[in-house]
Amino acid sequence: MKSVWKIIYFTVAVALFAGCADETALETVPDTTDNAAEETATDSSSTDSEDEKDTEESGSGEDATSEEASGSGLDAYSSEEIEYARVWLQLGPNQDIDGLYVKKIPLGTPLNPDDETSAEYPEDVIQLAGSRLVDGSVTYSGNGDGTVNVYKVPLRWDGEYPAGEDFYKSLIVDTELVTIDVGEDEEVIRLIELLEIED
Repeated sequence: MKSVWKIIYFTVAVALFAGCADETALETVPDTTDNAAEETATDSSSTDSEDEKDTEESGSGEDATSEEASGSGLDAYSSEEIEYARVWLQLGPNQDIDGLYVKKIPLGTPLNPDDETSAEYPEDVIQLAGSRLVDGSVTYSGNGDGTVNVYKVPLRWDGEYPAGEDFYKSLIVDTELVTIDVGEDEEVIRLIELLEIED
């Protein structure tokens, strides 16, 4: 009987000792599973915030790039103003002008109002001129595709009249089709700011 009690006592002691040993082991060994989960969560949240930051930076970079591409500085001006400036920039005899005057001439207007034998413009045309006679002029009609029909008519008519219908008709037949370049934005804007459009 003493041996049975010894065995029971010994078993209980071993069980208690083993339980204490497990508990001590748990207390001394850090719980890596919770820490690992917290670290993973922290890492992923910091990675997410870095990704968001990178996305915002790259997004703002893309916006800036697209703004630069589309916002060439000409957005504030009408397509007509840009056309007048580009035509003068390419075809105007004098680029050093104080003002750029725009006169809209409707279809059917005589080329030379002072001559009864004058032919009439077969379409609406635009006449661009500098502020001085020496600046010259450009008379044209736009085709809406980056090209213009240039009429070889002077700003002021000199000569003997009547000049005759054949003379004026030859000016209409001799119109020149010209492709207008885009030009430098700064130069286009400079000319737009000199525009005086006649109503």
